[in-house]
Amino acid sequence: MTAGSAALILFGVCTGLLVLRVPVAVALGLACVPIFVLDPDLLPVLMLGEMTKAYNSFILLAVPFFILAANMMNSSGITQRLVDFSRSMVGHFRGGLGHINILVSMLFAGISGSSTADAAGIGSLLIPAMKKQGYDSSFTVAITACSSVMGVIVPPSILMIVWGGIMSVSIGGLFLAGFIPGILVGLSQMVAVWGFAHARGYPVYTRASLADFVHSLGRAVFALLAPAIIIGGVVFGFVTPTEASVIAVLYTGVIGLALYRSVRLGEIPRVLYETGRLASISLFCIGTASAFGWLLAFYQIPKAVGQVLSTWTTSVTATGLVVATALLFIGCFIDAIPAMIILGTILQPLADTSGMHPIHFAMIGIVALAFGLVTPPYGLCLLIACSIGEIGVKQALKDVAIVLLPMLAILLLIILFPDLVLFLPRLIMPQYV
Repeated sequence: MTAGSAALILFGVCTGLLVLRVPVAVALGLACVPIFVLDPDLLPVLMLGEMTKAYNSFILLAVPFFILAANMMNSSGITQRLVDFSRSMVGHFRGGLGHINILVSMLFAGISGSSTADAAGIGSLLIPAMKKQGYDSSFTVAITACSSVMGVIVPPSILMIVWGGIMSVSIGGLFLAGFIPGILVGLSQMVAVWGFAHARGYPVYTRASLADFVHSLGRAVFALLAPAIIIGGVVFGFVTPTEASVIAVLYTGVIGLALYRSVRLGEIPRVLYETGRLASISLFCIGTASAFGWLLAFYQIPKAVGQVLSTWTTSVTATGLVVATALLFIGCFIDAIPAMIILGTILQPLADTSGMHPIHFAMIGIVALAFGLVTPPYGLCLLIACSIGEIGVKQALKDVAIVLLPMLAILLLIILFPDLVLFLPRLIMPQYV
């Protein structure tokens, strides 16, 4: 079987199944079956072997643990304390709740690493509050969905952990590389909120007094310490990313159960069930996408694609534009993790050939895939926010597009100026960059 015929079967079957609304993880697995059956050199049992090999990874243990930490935050009241702290900082700006939404997403991301948990947890708190204060439902849903993408851009990030494990890139370096892009994406969203607020006359809180700020800081201080403990432990080599995820769970558990006493023991089974449900979806995607990616490598499809695209990727900037366009497009249709495993392995040779730094390549890919979480028809964070806001996706699309425009400008800046992502890793971890 040639590379062309294998690619036609793999992508053709997968695309057909997705059109029929088969779940992404199942579609990727079923697309592999005809290849294993038709090629006499392959045995179907190899598919199970590749899936098992993908799961046999210490680094992937971080995925369920970070999801559990996020669910513990939502159940323990930590998220509400972050909201109160954010209100004291940016609530006095025009469109205050929109700015609060963005800032609390950035703070939440520093512990959870999950955009979907961000959209569900923060959305359930702020979407009803924003609607009650007169914000348009479409804007409320749009800013909640778009701000939640920072869950996988601001470190620690599940996408960074999976990318580092698959592509053999320093995860500590990726954590450091995510700070500046995460802040820039947040600022770009605040610019969009400012424009909406002035155009539509959205309300504003009175400026918090110094005493209110200190009080809210005191209530949130233990939550704010968590990112420093988690990220600092990984960057300075005290713990692995998986160990950091366990620390995140223990830390949020101690805060919720013992310190804030806002979590009852009876709620723990529900939190564990929800974590297992979400983690199983992500991990099943990783398994089937790994089998799909193994077949791509077996038939040397990435090499063939690289030869076709090599005339377009003569520089780092050109390669970055190709990578971003491809991942933005594929992110509209499938989840970020399988998209990363499949397209990342195809595009990596192009990045290597053009001289692009692996961390720069990773951050372009991660940011582009993060934006895919709010672009239909897949747009998981957008779907979650629309469900909470009780509106259809079509009603929110115009406002989502407006918020997304300055975010895409930040992605372009990341492509054009690699030092935006490489500055901190080179400063703090020069031995690994």
